[in-house]
Amino acid sequence: MAPALLSPSTPTDRSSEEQQATALYKKDKLQNGSSKEAFAQSTASTNYAAELHGTASHAAASHPEYLPYWDDVKYPPYEPFEAVERGRGADPTFPNLLKGGDGEEGVQVRDLTANIGAEVTGVQLSGLDEKGKDELALFVAQKKVVAFRAQDFADLPIQQALDIAESFGPSHIHPASGAPKGFPRVHVVHRSAADTTAKDFFSERTNSITWHSDVTYELQPPGTTFLYLLDGPAAGGDTLFANLAVAYERLSPAFKERLHGLQAVHSGHEQAGAALARGGTVRREPVATVHPVVRTHPATGEKALFVNPQFTRRIVGFKKEESDCLLGFLYQHIALGADLQARVKWEEGTVVVWDNRVTAHTAILDWTDGQRRHLARLTPRAERPFETPYEGA
Repeated sequence: MAPALLSPSTPTDRSSEEQQATALYKKDKLQNGSSKEAFAQSTASTNYAAELHGTASHAAASHPEYLPYWDDVKYPPYEPFEAVERGRGADPTFPNLLKGGDGEEGVQVRDLTANIGAEVTGVQLSGLDEKGKDELALFVAQKKVVAFRAQDFADLPIQQALDIAESFGPSHIHPASGAPKGFPRVHVVHRSAADTTAKDFFSERTNSITWHSDVTYELQPPGTTFLYLLDGPAAGGDTLFANLAVAYERLSPAFKERLHGLQAVHSGHEQAGAALARGGTVRREPVATVHPVVRTHPATGEKALFVNPQFTRRIVGFKKEESDCLLGFLYQHIALGADLQARVKWEEGTVVVWDNRVTAHTAILDWTDGQRRHLARLTPRAERPFETPYEGA
């Protein structure tokens, strides 16, 4: 018996199919493999009424002065500057940061894992002197990410918090994210109260993981970076960090030697395009920059992988298929390396400080009950990434 013929679509059916196809295409443009809509922000995604006045189920934002706004101010391209590495030459016993050592004078240091991360209590970052700041840079470079508890950063005047961060380098102004009014150098991470779009997101995606190092498309990407909690869900919204120095060390000598000398293109064009597609703004023309695949930390001398799926596009001198294959392996190596990762949990008064040069991270969208998640990032820029010669097995 001959198979039945499919009935031809009616004009109405065809119009509906085209609309569905167009909607899926636009959604995929916003949620490609390197940039997921779950973490996109714009004026349209911010419920200012709920944030300023609260809802029946959620209180108003604890720090409305940090709510994100998008102005249309345009900034010129960044010019090179001479970076100063505060961690170089700092006292490795940390007498000014830890005030006598672990356990003394109320200072407690607890490692999160054996190879990345620490939690510190009993230290107030806003009270550090200049030597303490030098030691902070070295301590964070060694630990890769440190969660400082019971901090007063969120309650400081915004300019005072910026002044602390900018002692580590000039601030990066994010080209597309929201910022508090009058403070474009503060990057705001925000999901409004009563926002339940996570359910919509997971109707299209199986996970929210987006590994990256921040704005690596810049000529001089960030180094010592500060992120502090303003409001957060009772549970969920953690941040994962990966140690890219350990990721490098795990590779075979022959593979490490092959990576040395390779350079890769990092691009901000896709991020800018996604911002415009969701009705946002772009404050500075997007750039693409070439960086080494393996970089060296200026204070510790450690070598680390310096690629990430959000911004790295192509290995210079490789054909596309060759580049995709090698980068794909490195991305999987980092993403699957649970034994070189740490999960940082947020709580009131937490300031997380990490070294963006030797880590990757991803936010985690795992709560769907509409609780607010609101953080502020201070992002000092550092040196242009550089590579030192391969040192052998």
